[in-house]
Amino acid sequence: MELGRHGRYKRLAANAFGVTMLALAALVTLETLLRKLFSISIGGVDELAGYSIAVGAPLSFAVTSLERSHIRINLLYLFFKPRMKAWMDALSVLSIAVLAVLLLAFTVKTVLETQAYQSVAQTPWATPLIYPQSVWLVAMAVFLLPALFLPVRALYLLFQGRESAVLEEFGPDSPEAELKAELEDLKRR
Repeated sequence: MELGRHGRYKRLAANAFGVTMLALAALVTLETLLRKLFSISIGGVDELAGYSIAVGAPLSFAVTSLERSHIRINLLYLFFKPRMKAWMDALSVLSIAVLAVLLLAFTVKTVLETQAYQSVAQTPWATPLIYPQSVWLVAMAVFLLPALFLPVRALYLLFQGRESAVLEEFGPDSPEAELKAELEDLKRR
């Protein structure tokens, strides 16, 4: 399985996300079966689902950033000259970095307020929110690291005059390359 650059980081984040979502799916399935067959509820599954999504989202953002699989609208991009495309690619990873910083700042503020007020979830479990929010904070940091690294790398390449390297590392794949990757993936399956 080819992961390209940053393979271990992507694999770790993707596996953490996958395990979290599989555990959540198993728990929801168990809850559904217990309710349907025995009219019993474990309770708190919705609470755990919220925590899982809060942790899983930044993990998936990290993988998406490293895989260059964030959504792009290439309508105008296709008409730009290579130099302009390289600057647009750098701007795209820079905008993701700004988003990551803002999300982390919000997360830190939330965790600090939770700690100051010793907040608990308004659920039957009354979970002290500092615990799930601390995991959320770590997940946001996992997203922040590549989000900060990528624009630094893109700008470094740009200021060295290596626009073609920026296009290769940060630009969208051509339709032909995407088709080739999909066909190779299909063969592997």
